[in-house]
Amino acid sequence: MSAATAIPRYPSDVTGAWLAGILSRPGAPVEVETVEVTPVGTGQTGATFRIKATYATPADDLPASFILKLPAGDDAVRDRVTLGYRSECAFYQSVAEAVTIPIPQCFHVDIADEGASYALLLADQAPAVQGDQIAGCDLPEARLAVRALAGLHGPTWCDQRWQTFPGLVMTVIGEDAIRGLGDIAKMAAGITVEKLGERLNPEDAETLFAAMDLVTPWLLNAPERFALLHGDYRLDNLLFDGERVSVVDWQTLGVGLAGRDLAYFTGTSLEPGLRARAEKGLVAEYHRALIDTGVSDYDVETCWHDYLLGMIQVPLISALGCAFAVETERGDDMMAAMLRRGCAAIRDLGTLELITS
Repeated sequence: MSAATAIPRYPSDVTGAWLAGILSRPGAPVEVETVEVTPVGTGQTGATFRIKATYATPADDLPASFILKLPAGDDAVRDRVTLGYRSECAFYQSVAEAVTIPIPQCFHVDIADEGASYALLLADQAPAVQGDQIAGCDLPEARLAVRALAGLHGPTWCDQRWQTFPGLVMTVIGEDAIRGLGDIAKMAAGITVEKLGERLNPEDAETLFAAMDLVTPWLLNAPERFALLHGDYRLDNLLFDGERVSVVDWQTLGVGLAGRDLAYFTGTSLEPGLRARAEKGLVAEYHRALIDTGVSDYDVETCWHDYLLGMIQVPLISALGCAFAVETERGDDMMAAMLRRGCAAIRDLGTLELITS
């Protein structure tokens, strides 16, 4: 690796020479005239920048702007999420070409020091707009999201190679590991209820505790069907542009029941009334898209059953995130909104009773 293409540590390291070194190919050199680097996003799990570039020679096949992801500037945050960095890099290195889910074009990925140093250069999706987790989404956006999700699950459906994929973060294997996660989930529920306080009403707190008590049997008795999971498939990780959606933030890859991703999206993104009216149709739309990828021997009734089981993903990921992530005002409001919607879905759908039966 030359000095020009070394992994940048700070925005000031992102120069025209660095970008040119990344974009140039044998026999097709690129000369970058200027770069402008500005921060975007919240920076909770990493540092994200928009790079605007001008080229010294015509470069019609290259965009005028990129998104660059680097590790978080805060050492404590960076140490906590290095597994996530490794997961995201592994996705773009080894998964992206195997799936059909819509994602930004990746121009460069590099990682070193066990994930403490990494750089991910993606095509800028502007003018696409990030979903608003607190506000929730409408039905057209939900349809786009569930159809897109099939492009991840279908191409990886029951393929054994993903069970041992090194980029997995949100997967535990073996009874001892599952019981350990169950214990952590119970602890996270207590921390979450204490953190959120009055943001979480007593009924939702009760549902959260009951759900986390069932994480161990939920995982131990899961159906044998599996696919590669995004793990955190929600509005904040989706970019909408009219009839198009792009999926980002691949830091929570897992393997498991595909209904977990699907239920997590609807359970966190739709207000309870809209979800109750629309979810049968959304599950059917997802199922049709899944079958279109080549999945067979999977009927819509079984898909609905997996969706009901998968709703535990909402309080599990929300509680883990709330308990162990950096605390912010917006973050707490977001977790409260996700738990309010998800706990209502669990009660409406009888998910806890399905698990105990």
